Amino acid sequence: MRRGSRHRRRELDGYAQLTRAALNSVMAQMQRKRRLMGDINVVPYIDVMLVLLVIFMVTAPLLTQGIKVQLPRAAAQPVASGEKQPLVLSIDAQGRWYLNVGREPTQPLERKLAAARATAALRRTPDMAVLLKADRRVDYGQVVDGMVMLSQAGARKLGFLTDPPARSGATP
Repeated sequence: MRRGSRHRRRELDGYAQLTRAALNSVMAQMQRKRRLMGDINVVPYIDVMLVLLVIFMVTAPLLTQGIKVQLPRAAAQPVASGEKQPLVLSIDAQGRWYLNVGREPTQPLERKLAAARATAALRRTPDMAVLLKADRRVDYGQVVDGMVMLSQAGARKLGFLTDPPARSGATP
């Protein structure tokens, strides 16, 4: 054998060993980079929750339904709310009647139509809670007319909606 070929062979073996070592180090680095991450990025979830919070905060005041009525103040205990929505007859300051059943509960009703709707609602659900919500400026006779109409419609018990008394000692 020639002397030069042995030398070349050693050189090539040296390069091969270097190449294998470099390849092994590159593979080790790749394996370290591909290690699974054990954490969950929760920032997108927090962003979604904040957006939902803002949406609910904006829409909640818009969901308040009913007729604008200045209720009389009374120191009464709140009625336990059941799962069913109560039947509410509202009488505003001008003496207009509203019933929270039907397609448009914010439209004033004629007394006969209010009586018919109340009767139909109470026939469907006889144990439904019935409440009267009258403005404090309404004539007492109109409140009594509402009570009579609800009684004739089939209301077994009738409650009144009031505001709690003012704590500052002011007169209502």
